[in-house]
Amino acid sequence: MFARVLEPEVMDTADEARDYDSMDHAAVNARFCDDFLAFASQGGRPALGSMVPSRVIDFGTGTALIPVELCARAAGFGVVAIDLADHMLALARVNVTRAGLSNRVLLERVDAKGTPYEDGAFGATISNSIVHHIPEPQRCLAEMWRVTASGGLLFVRDLHRPDSEAEVDRLVALYGGQPPADPALVAPFENQRALFHASLCASLTVEEVAAMVAPLGVPASAIRMTSDRHWTLACEKP
Repeated sequence: MFARVLEPEVMDTADEARDYDSMDHAAVNARFCDDFLAFASQGGRPALGSMVPSRVIDFGTGTALIPVELCARAAGFGVVAIDLADHMLALARVNVTRAGLSNRVLLERVDAKGTPYEDGAFGATISNSIVHHIPEPQRCLAEMWRVTASGGLLFVRDLHRPDSEAEVDRLVALYGGQPPADPALVAPFENQRALFHASLCASLTVEEVAAMVAPLGVPASAIRMTSDRHWTLACEKP
């Protein structure tokens, strides 16, 4: 296993936000929402709209594609979507407004390592691919746990760091897409692949995540590989 290589914590240029928003996240986002809703309905749990508290928080919302997708699939709850990148939030506002969800999705510029919300303020805490951006991710994971209500749900998914640079290259080649025919699109395409490569190198392993959340009382069994490049933490807070 090679050592983690950090990448910038905040992607906050207009070009970075635009490149991120233009990437095809549809399948990954759909699976995230499907898996979260399936987990939320296990064991006779109440529907998301019946949770107490009834709000969901999305850590590292980026351009708010996950809240938009989630609200399109389920009703009765609002989402507080937080990010630290102004340019990401600017595009998030466009996406939320276009989807007609301004009354359900509240966008806020907040540092995921220290939020202003009260303990147990949310019935569910979700996050997709923010953890690998954080230099000290245990702070972010602890904050997610803190704001989740007793009986609430924590559902976090992120990339898994492969055990070799050769495997990183293989995953980038497999999932990075095909080069575009239009020469004007080649540079953004190569930038997107470079971002994916850097993210894999900055990611955590299942064992590292388990060690970080163990002091919170989260069992190691709550974290597992859910694809060849993702781990998922799914837990109900006691």
